[in-house]
Amino acid sequence: MLGCGGGGVGLRYRLTLATGLVECLCFAGVVFGWASLVFVLKTDGYFTDLCVNRTTGPNSTVETDCSGQDEQFSLVFTVTSFMNNFLTLPNGFIFDRFGTMATRLLGICLYTTGTLMVAFSSSALSMLLFPALSFIAVGGILFLITNIQVGNLFGSHRSTIITLYNGAFDSSSAIFLIIKVMYEGGVSLRSSFLILSVCSVIHLLRTFFLMPNTHIPYPLPEGFTYGVSPGKSNSYNVEEIEKTRETGMTSEGEGLAETDDMPLQPDDGQQSEDSGKVASFRSCVQSWFFLWHLVWLSVMQLRHYLFIGTLNPMLNRLADNDSALVSQYTNAFAFTQLCGVLCAPWNGLIMDRHKGKPLAPGETDKEADLRSSSLSLFLTSLQCLLFSICASSPLLPLQYLTFILQVLNRSFLYGGNAAFISMAFPGVHFGKLYGLVMSLSAVVSLLQYPCFALVKGALGGAPFYVNIALTLLTLLAFIHPINIFYHCRKLTNQREDMAGGAAITLAEAKM
Repeated sequence: MLGCGGGGVGLRYRLTLATGLVECLCFAGVVFGWASLVFVLKTDGYFTDLCVNRTTGPNSTVETDCSGQDEQFSLVFTVTSFMNNFLTLPNGFIFDRFGTMATRLLGICLYTTGTLMVAFSSSALSMLLFPALSFIAVGGILFLITNIQVGNLFGSHRSTIITLYNGAFDSSSAIFLIIKVMYEGGVSLRSSFLILSVCSVIHLLRTFFLMPNTHIPYPLPEGFTYGVSPGKSNSYNVEEIEKTRETGMTSEGEGLAETDDMPLQPDDGQQSEDSGKVASFRSCVQSWFFLWHLVWLSVMQLRHYLFIGTLNPMLNRLADNDSALVSQYTNAFAFTQLCGVLCAPWNGLIMDRHKGKPLAPGETDKEADLRSSSLSLFLTSLQCLLFSICASSPLLPLQYLTFILQVLNRSFLYGGNAAFISMAFPGVHFGKLYGLVMSLSAVVSLLQYPCFALVKGALGGAPFYVNIALTLLTLLAFIHPINIFYHCRKLTNQREDMAGGAAITLAEAKM
């Protein structure tokens, strides 16, 4: 059942889930609605000093070339998306070391500072967009990291809730569409971002009343409580629970369950160098699972970031600079982002589809999780391939389909990323591994700016060859699910061979 614990405890779990969903849906990933905000920023004159007048044609027609302005906006998004991912590594260490409250307070400070900087920026202070958007992005990802653990409260629905939160994170990009619509209705950019700043009070209330000081353990202890409980103190030392569970120092049953938390190595099928200890952070990073998962995330994330960062100039090119048509397609793109929260749980259901079913003889929970995740990872790779093909097309009406595929794939991508790390590696390393994979993928995402510069320069504004190259690059993402599938198949064959050998030995003993 969705929810556990009795009475007030179960109510608190559900309230934490609901308010966390609102937090991710309305605040965490707003920077990915960049295309809508760019429309407002251009109207307000940000970076207009980079536009130049050119005389063209036999009639000496004067045209304004704003490619430099577009390049600067693309650079803002490149820096923002890089900081969003790269700083997830130190943030992950902070989360694992200092717990939820300290991490959330840091996120709230960064987020509030960023929104205030945008509120008090202007066309004369356009450079403030670089630190401002970066602060908002990093603060938002901290909200997501601390909310992912809420899935631990709901047992068999854990992956579904993790993907739901990631889908809400994706859908929050529609907030910049709301700001754009309000701007067209007469509400200034400053007023909108001041409202976002004031909403930080909501984040503070959740931090103190509906989130733990440290972490939410998994599996969940009976009657686990957190936050402020009038007349009842929290009797659980969460760090001690996690430490005991991860090192296998509890009872025999808990030790067996902990064995499942060790990363499965595709090369030798062993769960850990020492079966009596939890796998080290270093061994997790050096595993083939981590390497191919990093490739899987990096190539698809690069495709998405380049698409989002260059959406406005792409629409201008396909619409022949018709501002009304560009606004129409920008709104359509932002509206589709709202569907991320609806798409993501389907990925979680795919990952959780085996829960509640009996395991095969000799199969562990960890192996069942990985076997189930291979389908999710494959579908995500296929979606990205189709999205990239449509994004490469010069047909403007086809971009409606591109928008749908983009939001579907993005919700599967980030939800699947967090869910896979939580199930394939020990929970004690989640923050560090999640941060590391996001940071390393951020380095790859920096390629989006050279790609944009290449299109603008050597290719004369035609992105066809870059799009083809990126489409071919996404084929690397299929290696990860295929690797997991064959790894699980190898383990199954090993069990069958061992069972067959045992049966032959027993038959010989009876003779």
